[in-house]
Amino acid sequence: MPWSEVSVVDQRWRFLTDVRLEVFSLRELCGRYDISRPTAYLWIERYEQEGVAGLADRSHRPHSCPHATKAHVWEAVRRARHEHPTWGPKKLLWLVAKRLDEDLPAPSTVAGWLKRTGLVARHRRRPQRPHPGKPLGHATTPNGLWTIDFKGHFRTRDGRYCYPLTVVDAYSRYVLACQGLLHPTRRLTTVALERLFREHGLPERIRSDNGAPFASMALARLSKLSAWWIRLGITPELIEPRHPEQNPRHERMHRTLKDETTRPPAGTCRAQQLRFNHWRRQYNEQRPHESLRQQPPASLYRSSPRPYPARPAGPEYPGHFEVRRVSRNGGIRWAGHRVPVSHSMLEEYIGFEPVDDGLWDVYYYHCRLGRFNERLGRIIDDRGRAFRHTPRV
Repeated sequence: MPWSEVSVVDQRWRFLTDVRLEVFSLRELCGRYDISRPTAYLWIERYEQEGVAGLADRSHRPHSCPHATKAHVWEAVRRARHEHPTWGPKKLLWLVAKRLDEDLPAPSTVAGWLKRTGLVARHRRRPQRPHPGKPLGHATTPNGLWTIDFKGHFRTRDGRYCYPLTVVDAYSRYVLACQGLLHPTRRLTTVALERLFREHGLPERIRSDNGAPFASMALARLSKLSAWWIRLGITPELIEPRHPEQNPRHERMHRTLKDETTRPPAGTCRAQQLRFNHWRRQYNEQRPHESLRQQPPASLYRSSPRPYPARPAGPEYPGHFEVRRVSRNGGIRWAGHRVPVSHSMLEEYIGFEPVDDGLWDVYYYHCRLGRFNERLGRIIDDRGRAFRHTPRV
């Protein structure tokens, strides 16, 4: 049997009922209901004047406020807002002060009044994709995990910006690349990574932060760059937002790189790249690492046995999967209706695995993207374990 709930109004009604029965004295009833006698007299008086309606709680708002802003001041603020719809509270108060010789409210008070009266348009919040959570475990072999990031950009002495792209093997701390790019674009990043894949082979995973071009706000936070990694058989990993400590080895390497190559910067980007190349050879082949028992990273690193394919093989889904092709508009057709997917996988095939009536798990190659709900007609990102880029077994 569930517990019965008793409201404050019910307790007041029971108290007044006991008062009318005159079985107990008022002092005894106050002790039983744990109230004071002035409170008891208050509710008895309200009940005699208003009946049962008087037992409800009343507003604690004061009847008057001596320091409240006068109505004609708010009317002046309203007129000023209509004259200048883009002005903020401080500018509006400046204009009202020129027109009225009155005590004006604070800008924060005006800002709250504008919101309450609907004179400020509410901005639509950008939808946030759920994050897969903390990255998977550490690498136990060379090329088990690569980490990639852009070190903070800086200007060379000729005034041009340099964006160092760094790639590190997480197991051996071997710096695979330190390439100074003129712009942090997907095209330049792809060229640099393709050169690494041809030279060192393919890793199993690549870990990055949530910035472009490594991630996006599309489905499963896939960007065109990370979708390319998946086609090559590489699983992308993302650290949590505002948690650089989840990629500590890479961040510590950036500190050494900054201290030894950019203070002061070189005269040109070409000269800066020569510094990067010299530093990378010294870092990999000569500098001992305490975490590696004072060995250089080159003594532990070996190239990957997975070669870079000239043409990635297409996805192969099991026979019980429903396969759909993502069109150029970023969607698929399902039961005669368009279902939005992502522009990161244009003209690619994705697989739908049935899990329940009207529910399908969505895969892109070996990575799970989310769950498709036929009733809602859309693919929903999962949270926690289900949203991770977990390989399909």
